[in-house]
Amino acid sequence: MADKLPIAYISSVDQEGFPWTKAMLKPRKREGIKTFYFTTNTFSIRVAQYKANPKASIYFCDIKGFKGMMLRGTMEVLTDAASKEMIWRNGDEQYYPGGVTDPNYCVLKFTATDGRFYSDFYPRSFVIE
Repeated sequence: MADKLPIAYISSVDQEGFPWTKAMLKPRKREGIKTFYFTTNTFSIRVAQYKANPKASIYFCDIKGFKGMMLRGTMEVLTDAASKEMIWRNGDEQYYPGGVTDPNYCVLKFTATDGRFYSDFYPRSFVIE
């Protein structure tokens, strides 16, 4: 689902403990079902929330197949050159005019601990090691 669906939903927690959810372009890179990398704006409210509280979730939804997968874990904000170069793509200049070194460009690294998959009207919980 993570590779085929164009949109992923990411959630953060605000200072009052309420969840914030945002649609994002699908992950740029993933390592199995445990680690996912997204691009985002360094100066966004979401980045500030992850820095204050790294608890996060990501959700993938296949509307046609009526399937969904939620992963729970933590989100890191990466600003080092190696991480930024790892997922940079031609055309990203339209979002980050300064290129890969643009101060408003950063990487979100999500590391899953567990999840829940929904398919055929049946939910299944699982742990990720």
